[in-house]
Amino acid sequence: MSALPPCPKCHSEFTYEDGGLYVCPECAHEWSAQASVPAEAEARVYRDSAGNVLQDGDTVTVIKDLKLKGSGGVIKMGTKVKNIRLVDGDHDIDCKIDGFGAMSLKTEFVRKV
Repeated sequence: MSALPPCPKCHSEFTYEDGGLYVCPECAHEWSAQASVPAEAEARVYRDSAGNVLQDGDTVTVIKDLKLKGSGGVIKMGTKVKNIRLVDGDHDIDCKIDGFGAMSLKTEFVRKV
């Protein structure tokens, strides 16, 4: 018996095959057998505002003033951000900015140094 992939939505191991689809009995998610390509093959490429490829640990510069929600502060244009970490989500970069602390930024507002 071949091992079936776990559900990509809820990670349940109780998936079964129905025709050309895999089905999860716990969350009722259905996906095609071709869609279960390993995550390494679908690696996302992160690019800055100039089109340069970004990687974890890079240093970037903020290209425009960014207002902070929840506080009255502003991250000024030209602020250097060292040792970025790329993540999936609404904001692509997790980082720490001196004077502001932990923060999430979008790649469209930074340029690689």
